[in-house]
Amino acid sequence: MSRITIADVAKQAGVSTATVSRVINQTGPVAAQTAARVRETISELNYRPHTAAKTLASHRTNTIGLVFPQISGYYFAPLLRGIASTAGEYGFDLLIYSVQEGAAPRELDHYPIGDQNTDGLVVFTSGLPEQELRRLHQISFPVVLIHCTPPEGLAIPSVTIENKASARRLVDHLIEIHNRRHIAFLAGPQAHEDSYWREKGYREALETHGIAFDPELVGIGGFNEQIAQATVKTWIREGVQIDAIFAGDDDSATGALTALTQAGIYVPEDVALVGFDDIDLARYLNPPLTTVRAPVEQVGREAIQQLMHLIRTGEADLLTLLPTELVIRRSCGCN
Repeated sequence: MSRITIADVAKQAGVSTATVSRVINQTGPVAAQTAARVRETISELNYRPHTAAKTLASHRTNTIGLVFPQISGYYFAPLLRGIASTAGEYGFDLLIYSVQEGAAPRELDHYPIGDQNTDGLVVFTSGLPEQELRRLHQISFPVVLIHCTPPEGLAIPSVTIENKASARRLVDHLIEIHNRRHIAFLAGPQAHEDSYWREKGYREALETHGIAFDPELVGIGGFNEQIAQATVKTWIREGVQIDAIFAGDDDSATGALTALTQAGIYVPEDVALVGFDDIDLARYLNPPLTTVRAPVEQVGREAIQQLMHLIRTGEADLLTLLPTELVIRRSCGCN
């Protein structure tokens, strides 16, 4: 049998296709008796409206877009869980687009995700270029940013965590409790604001305790286990004097631990090690990792909640700053 069309429904019900469309999409007034006859005909013919047609008629897709840079590491699982579960609670599907590292930037009219196929976007760090964010803002399309501030002059809501104060407390702990003075820092990606604020906290802690900042003790961790491992291996090979490492995230802390262990350097006896995020793996490392617990899943939930406010009311909180907490384990030297 051929597929039943809206024209078939209209013909049998004795109305126009426009009337059937208004009944299905609730986009205009239809007399109660006529609407009842159309619904009865739809049931009799087992008609299923085409999803794309319904979307065009209602101007809603019931889909949220999520734009990420390349997804890697342990961090993203709880973040995605928070985003997907909260979107589902609101009855929205999730469309994910991952920007591959090193890929040539797309022309703005070639992005596969945006106002043409979603009702709003959640954008992680540098997932979209500034020009596209400005275009979306100009047409009042709902966008919420994660872990980054909007471009200058754009009132785009952002959800992030407290980075600087907790990073400073972590480095204070290494200095005050464990008397570490040669503390290296494994920085995240250059454009990542979390890494910027964590380094600010690191530098402020050094300055407060009268320890001169040494650029030789700052290396690239890239929020990546392999990159961090390579950087720490280079420090060891070059004989850089280090008695502690503050890794910008737990993935890079894991890489640092591997490099130190392979070189026969004991943690925390020879070099103390601390990280950031408190991923699930952190407590199971040997030794268990001292770190900062970030509410990763809650960031995802808050981002969707703010986007829902934006979609429904046109308003949302411009900044949602979630608290973090220190988690002390054995890798820093505590028992």
